[in-house]
Amino acid sequence: MNKQVVFGGGCFWCTEAVFRMLRGVSNVESGYAGGAKENPSYEQVSGGATGHAEVIRVTYDPAQISYEDLLTVFFGSHDPTTPNRQGADVGEQYRSVIFYNNEDEKRVAEKIIHEVNESLKDGTRVVTQLVPFEAFYAAESYHQDYFKSNTSAPYCQVIIEPKIEKVRKRFAQLVNLEA
Repeated sequence: MNKQVVFGGGCFWCTEAVFRMLRGVSNVESGYAGGAKENPSYEQVSGGATGHAEVIRVTYDPAQISYEDLLTVFFGSHDPTTPNRQGADVGEQYRSVIFYNNEDEKRVAEKIIHEVNESLKDGTRVVTQLVPFEAFYAAESYHQDYFKSNTSAPYCQVIIEPKIEKVRKRFAQLVNLEA
């Protein structure tokens, strides 16, 4: 039986591309979560006044990939130590956030955060928010599978492609060989 999890790790174009290539992941959808406005638009979220973060909703088969493995890739594919920022993307909408569905997911996320903090030797700490899941709002259709549809775009070449290559190498055992 498939499960779903919602993560925010900066630009959803980047996180979507990373998670689409993992084995056991059947779908990744870009969207918005964590704010007060129902059915926000990209313009509203990117304006920073909705409280929403750019997120992805990952549908996965726990028999093929664990929640813990998804969290490991999540923390290894973005900088969880920078508040409200990933690279050049700045604002609350680009925050690092995990929306958990139950207390078990919360405990596992807390464990991984502790492990990441223990591994950091430069004095930084994980600022990833851990928030109970409430609602997910799908982003507009032109944001879905953005990397695949726009691989020659400069942003995809300069920002997304290097991130994908890093994840392919670092988490090779979790990558779908067909990706």
